[in-house]
Amino acid sequence: MFPWIRSAWPRARAAVRSEPRRSELIRFAVVGATAFAVDTAVFLTLKSTVLESRPVTAKVVAVLTAITWSYLLNKQWSFRQRGGRPGHHEAALFYLVSLLAIAINTAPLVVSRYALHLEVPEVSRTTQEAADFVAAQLVGTVLGMGFRFWAFVRVVFPEPADDLPDELPEMPLPVEE
Repeated sequence: MFPWIRSAWPRARAAVRSEPRRSELIRFAVVGATAFAVDTAVFLTLKSTVLESRPVTAKVVAVLTAITWSYLLNKQWSFRQRGGRPGHHEAALFYLVSLLAIAINTAPLVVSRYALHLEVPEVSRTTQEAADFVAAQLVGTVLGMGFRFWAFVRVVFPEPADDLPDELPEMPLPVEE
């Protein structure tokens, strides 16, 4: 179906295995991309249906949904070679850092809507929607992810676990049908 995936897979796997910090960053970015997709889908769905007049609330709900998705993937994949804290402390710190990052994620949307007044009737509906997307999904997400990576490495998953293997197990290539 997508032949470029088959050819890119070995190169991506080699890059992830090359250097510990870089591999964490790459895996974190992959998890971030999937969380971004979850966040975007939830945000746009809520904003165009039940929370149409409440874009900031829609964004907060979307970010909370993406945080849960992100925790599961980051714990099991991105930072699985790190340890140093009991599981419940790690989870609590992950959610605390992520909840603090909600302010970072939503700040550009708040500025766009309420400080710059990029909302109907001051601007057209198309301009409002574009401004909401850029502020919430692009600027907010980049700022929030930068903060999260820094905090996850420094606070949530602070120490490499000594008893874990250096290499990740082989992952099979996707089969094309």
